[in-house]
Amino acid sequence: MHDWKEKFLTYLKAIRNASPHTLRNYRLDLEAFGSFLQDTRLEAVDKWRIREYLAYLNQKHATKRTILRRLSSLRSFFKFLLKVGVLTHNPLDEIDSPKLDKTIPSPLSREEIDRLFAQPDISTFLGFRDRVIMELFYSSGLRISELVGLNRPDFDAANLTLRLQGKGKKERVIPITKNAANWMTSYLTHPERFLDSDTHQAEKSPDAIFLNKWGTRLTPRSVDRSFKEYLKASGLAARATPHTIRHTIATHWLENGMDLKTIQTLLGHTSLATTTIYTQVSKKIKKEVYNKTHPLVN
Repeated sequence: MHDWKEKFLTYLKAIRNASPHTLRNYRLDLEAFGSFLQDTRLEAVDKWRIREYLAYLNQKHATKRTILRRLSSLRSFFKFLLKVGVLTHNPLDEIDSPKLDKTIPSPLSREEIDRLFAQPDISTFLGFRDRVIMELFYSSGLRISELVGLNRPDFDAANLTLRLQGKGKKERVIPITKNAANWMTSYLTHPERFLDSDTHQAEKSPDAIFLNKWGTRLTPRSVDRSFKEYLKASGLAARATPHTIRHTIATHWLENGMDLKTIQTLLGHTSLATTTIYTQVSKKIKKEVYNKTHPLVN
């Protein structure tokens, strides 16, 4: 298992151009499966052994999302083994994936957005950075991975656009607001960006837009960690994540008349069906406002 796992990860990196984050997830998923298999040879894995693994994950109270990810990793791994001739049959072909419960994202109100945006201490360089990140999230609905991957040439201040590398390395150019562009420009030219201090080091990754306290490229985990503190301080921790801002701006776009096809393009959704969920969110908001404000309802 170990040798073929390493060959598969090498294949993903060299041939499929997988990101470090993707490779890490595959490694974790395959190591977990390897621990379950123990001494069982890969050639001996059949649908019954896979079902035993699923039962094991259920006993460990793994979420449906975790089980889906593990199955997805195994499907790709066994397809690779089939391709290189290690196996003659893919045991995952006879396994159905569990269905995720569809949930409608709950967007933040404008008042809640303002409350969250007030949390970073913009008198500090790192606090200023975090406020810029919030502005970008709400301006254009970026994914965290897209945000941390931004490089200086990706930002066109004159034309108010950003060039993003989305899922599957798909590139798209999106507009940003003048306000967000001003925050970005101020952050990129901030005098503390080029100085060492007690709280952060000077820029060491000149291509990267967003830097951590060591002066190198910011990571998704760092963004998550910072947002947890801000969400907690603003009283929104129970119902929001950084990704919630992406849901929020999409819903607000729809509420203000933007068509679904444009929202799909801006968010980088491959399928329009993914974007359609915001119409359900919009209907839900309108119904809540109606029930709350209509004089004959109360």
